[in-house]
Amino acid sequence: MKRILIVDDSEMVRNFHTYILKTAGYHVETADDGTTGLEKFFLDPFDLLITDINMPQMDGYTLIQRIRDEDEFEEIPIIIISTEEEMKDKQKGFDVGANIYIVKPTEPEKMVANVKLLLD
Repeated sequence: MKRILIVDDSEMVRNFHTYILKTAGYHVETADDGTTGLEKFFLDPFDLLITDINMPQMDGYTLIQRIRDEDEFEEIPIIIISTEEEMKDKQKGFDVGANIYIVKPTEPEKMVANVKLLLD
C-alpha cells in the first residue's frame, strides 16, 4: 500500500485530505508543520508528499527544498495544495521541486487523480 504524508497546519484540511486518500486506498500519515513533516519523512520516507505552503516552524517551500536536497528523495512525487493562487507562488513551488500545484479548496476527484498520476 502506497504511503502518503500530508503536511498542513489546519487540522480540518488534514482530516479532509486524509479521508479522501484513505477512501481511495492509500495509507496516510500527517504532520501539522514543516519541521514535524521533515522529521517524519526522514525517519521513514513516504511514496508521496502533499504539503501546504503557509505553516508555522517551516513553510512548504523550505520543506520541499530540504527533501529535494537529499539525492535519494529527488524522485519522490510532491504535491502542493495551497490557498496561494498567484503565478509567482506556483512558479516558486515548481522551482523548489513540486510536481503538481493545486489551489484550495480541494476537489476530491482532482486530488485522487493527481495522486494516481504520480504514483501509478
